[in-house]
Amino acid sequence: MAKSLVLSFVNVGGKKTSITVNNIKDAVTPAEANTLMDTIIAQNVFETKDGDLVSKSGAYVVDREKTEIEL
Repeated sequence: MAKSLVLSFVNVGGKKTSITVNNIKDAVTPAEANTLMDTIIAQNVFETKDGDLVSKSGAYVVDREKTEIEL
């Protein structure tokens, strides 16, 4: 199963934008997600067309499972 962490932020323009981190470990804690999001905002490493990321909006894990179909 492939898991991804989706981090949602609000930028200076008031619009939401998301960053997806693929292939995460099985058990990402809320504290780890918060720390990562705080670091991303503090380091200001991502640019959006509506300005810098200024606050957190939410986070969630997407779990994808692939099942082969025998033909």
